[in-house]
Amino acid sequence: MSKQDRETVSYSRDGEIRTVDLYSDSGRELLAELWLKLSMEYKRMYEPTWLGIPIIQLPEDILQLQELIWKLRPDRIIETGVAHGGSLVFSATMLELLGNDGRVLGIDIDIREPNSIRLDAHPLRNRFELFEGSSIEPPAIDKAMSFAAEGDCVLVILDSKHSYEHVLAELEFYHTLVTPDSYLVAMDGAQALACEIPRGVPAWKDDNPLAAIHEFLARHSEFTIDTKYTRMDITASPDGYLRRRK
Repeated sequence: MSKQDRETVSYSRDGEIRTVDLYSDSGRELLAELWLKLSMEYKRMYEPTWLGIPIIQLPEDILQLQELIWKLRPDRIIETGVAHGGSLVFSATMLELLGNDGRVLGIDIDIREPNSIRLDAHPLRNRFELFEGSSIEPPAIDKAMSFAAEGDCVLVILDSKHSYEHVLAELEFYHTLVTPDSYLVAMDGAQALACEIPRGVPAWKDDNPLAAIHEFLARHSEFTIDTKYTRMDITASPDGYLRRRK
């Protein structure tokens, strides 16, 4: 195919048309951005289940979290945001496969009874604990601290309320629990992009986890973004995989 015959992609926004080579880095980045917006508009993250339980994650992010947990081999995982419990069971499954004595702590302000009943009956129930309460209030933080103290490698995943203030507070509270060379994962920074979609909220342009992540990083040089875990382009968590330096 000659240079003149190369396929292009054109995108119109605010009356301006942008055209890029489909097979260039710019073409890949544009298509990834558009597909991510469509994924959020059509709530694609609500489609996957883990062992029959809704996990509320994009497939690409599920795969990346699997890579991270397998690499780290943590013995304690703290998750804020339980919802149906799919992510909690996913983490418990990974720890079961690793064969260590690892356990997961799930914190949520409202663990609904049907979800609690289903999780209590799960065969991996011995791998996880549930704590009901706000993730940024002292009872939950105290619980997380005592839980983390039992582990040699602690991974923290933040996926509860996605406002700027809440995520920044979580980052400040929970980063101290992350062990050196482990990760603090802040999910759903792509809410910043979702402000533009039909289902979006204009306020999300500034009120989003990504803004909190960047402010946190400006204060904490002991953490750095690891782009390995967003290399598949489609992710709800850009700049969200934060490694604590040794």
